[in-house]
Amino acid sequence: MLLSKIFLPLTKDLPSEAKIKSHQLMLRAGMIKQSSAGIYSWLPLGFKVMKKIENIVRQEQNNIGAQEMLMPTIQSADIWKESGRYNDYGDEMLRIKDRQGREMLYGPTNEELITEIFRSSIKSYKSLPQMLYHIQWKFRDEIRPRFGVMRCREFYMKDAYSFDISDEEAKKSYNRMFYSYLKIFSKLGLKAIPMEADTGPIGGELSHEFIILADTGESNVYADKKIFDINTDKYDFSNKSLDKMRDEFSSFYAVTDEKFNKNDFDAKVKKNDQIRAKGIEIGHIFYFGDKYSKPLNCLVDHQEGKKVPVKMGSYGIGISRLVGALIEANSQNDVMKWPKSVSPYDVVIIPNINKNNKQSIETAIKIYNELQKQKIDVLLDDVDENMSVKFKKHDLIGVPYQIIIGSKSEENRFEFKEVGKDATLLNLKEIIEKIKN
Repeated sequence: MLLSKIFLPLTKDLPSEAKIKSHQLMLRAGMIKQSSAGIYSWLPLGFKVMKKIENIVRQEQNNIGAQEMLMPTIQSADIWKESGRYNDYGDEMLRIKDRQGREMLYGPTNEELITEIFRSSIKSYKSLPQMLYHIQWKFRDEIRPRFGVMRCREFYMKDAYSFDISDEEAKKSYNRMFYSYLKIFSKLGLKAIPMEADTGPIGGELSHEFIILADTGESNVYADKKIFDINTDKYDFSNKSLDKMRDEFSSFYAVTDEKFNKNDFDAKVKKNDQIRAKGIEIGHIFYFGDKYSKPLNCLVDHQEGKKVPVKMGSYGIGISRLVGALIEANSQNDVMKWPKSVSPYDVVIIPNINKNNKQSIETAIKIYNELQKQKIDVLLDDVDENMSVKFKKHDLIGVPYQIIIGSKSEENRFEFKEVGKDATLLNLKEIIEKIKN
């Protein structure tokens, strides 16, 4: 892609409410534009990063046997009244009426709707277990939307739902999702700590939230630092192995404010191993048994000949929120540091363009064409600007690799730089090999 052809409205002027670096950098880099309070348009650069995150989430959900579907954003109020949550959910729910006066809502979550779909389709234990997920926009009318995409009103989310015949089988599904989340966050270059959590308005008896450490986090985290050393690669996908994995994480103290007890913390964690920090929630999983299946009469025929309510869990990841969380965790000093798995481009070519150096752009185009042939997602900065301006701009965009065609370049060797590191002189073959590796 040529930089001159991209819709990339970079800006220096920031609204006063942009207090944290992810909000500031996303606005400055032209990734998002505010439409109204807590609601954003995703511009091409930001949208590309978000879609790459989405694809990683999708791949790992498919790997554990979850099946993708798509539910609507607008739901009938009837099923929420049936579950008993319509009046309990509070002012975060956006309630509307259609032209016939029917009560509707913009979905903040999908437990009721997925249960209604399941109960009308599955009648026997022989069809269990089932795990379904979708990736869709949600709306929660936050009283104080702030911090850009970190706490907004409209957000893009993956939510999954499991259906099992018993508590024992349901906890196997829960463990599979626990494992999948750790794999997702690892692929995103994030070290996420699973912590036992309150179930909140979702309800249920078992819940974990996945937290990354970041100075701008809204949660206070109290943990044993040894929890960061757990190697999940030693576990396989068998049920016994996943049980052991969850038990290992549970053996170390790790909580947020809701469950923090200073006496427990001091008794269970050595002083030198205590971590007190801020954290950002990037995923949340729940097991709630028959909390929704009972009131919604979601029953299946049991092998013993009776009808029983299915056991359910739900599992959420805020995909749009993850864009901001990655910036909070990795970026510093106005330099965007994307994990290579979600960077908007693999590499950017930065030639020194001026009237006395036409050879520079010709060389850049040759390199650009060759990288495209190699299926490398490349950006060519063909804009006539001062090189120092270019470098600041590309630090802000955050493409991980740069090929610089300037005064230090030789006939067939060019400066090749990874963001945050010193440049080295390499030929094109070496550059391609390094990017592919």
